Amino acid sequence: MLNIFKSKKEYKENFDLDMNNIPNHIAIIMDGNGRWAKEQNLPRSMGHKAGVETIRIILKEATRLGVKNLTLYAFSTENWSRPKDEVGTLMKLLVTYLRKELKECHENGVRMNVLGDITKLPQECQKALNEAIETTKNNTKINLSFALNYGGRDEIVRAIKLISSDVKNNIIKEDEINEKLVEEYLYTKDIPDPDLIIRPSGEQRISNFLLWQCAYSEFWYSDINWPDFKEIDLKRAIVDYQNRDRRFGKVK
Repeated sequence: MLNIFKSKKEYKENFDLDMNNIPNHIAIIMDGNGRWAKEQNLPRSMGHKAGVETIRIILKEATRLGVKNLTLYAFSTENWSRPKDEVGTLMKLLVTYLRKELKECHENGVRMNVLGDITKLPQECQKALNEAIETTKNNTKINLSFALNYGGRDEIVRAIKLISSDVKNNIIKEDEINEKLVEEYLYTKDIPDPDLIIRPSGEQRISNFLLWQCAYSEFWYSDINWPDFKEIDLKRAIVDYQNRDRRFGKVK
């Protein structure tokens, strides 16, 4: 199979990126599928299908550039309120993507992960996700996380309940609770906080995504709808990130 994951050196020569300052973790709110479909006079389902193709493009580009963690907001806890047929389409697309891409992702060192309560997803989705996670669990090139049935508030409430239970059962003591301990009860316990959060489609809000983890993330917004988001847009976001002065509340 042709290896499409090119070296960092090639991109240093072709684009003005500081290859020593690539974000370790990029998170993306994949927004604008519906708007894209409307602009094309197509049903919303076609927008979601086009958005899946963008996942392939951006995953490959992020891997080429040396990004170690890529998190994609795919389905929120609030998305269940969407029309039933649209939810069904999204679930089918998830299964199709995983089955179609698993082999190539595995061969190229992609480790798949999920954030959220997947027990609420259809059995077919759970089976495909668990297979992808198990197959790729030892890969180290890039960690690809899908936020599915995920909500930032829901995640924090879940962590509070788990911590309360462990305090009650004398597994931990109340005075041991600090930021580091709380992070151990989050879905992202094995993933660093996002350095850069990208939201296409023109909206400028966080939409209940990684509320705890985004405390010191850099945000980058674009008017481009997700299906039209290309490699050059990812690189523009990274260049902008590289020109930020990240102080984390401190003074240099």
